[in-house]
Amino acid sequence: MDAFSSSPPSSGLPSQQFSADDFKDQLKNQLAQAYAEEFLETIRGKCFEKCITKPGSSLSGGESSCISRCVDRYIEATGIISKSLFSAPH
Repeated sequence: MDAFSSSPPSSGLPSQQFSADDFKDQLKNQLAQAYAEEFLETIRGKCFEKCITKPGSSLSGGESSCISRCVDRYIEATGIISKSLFSAPH
């Protein structure tokens, strides 16, 4: 049997075959998770740099408000950009 045969050698274990759609779905999920992690890391970095002037054990009222506004603006801006990108004619 060569490397290009259609039937793999029997190992006694049930073979699990993934369809192209299953693979695409799994890839989409992994990409979405990676994007979300990167998005949160970007927000955390940018808003921390902008809003936290004296790192300590707790946030001041001004720092807390600044972070809240920063995150809201970043999410809103990302939504606007995404809408315009995905609604643009291809």
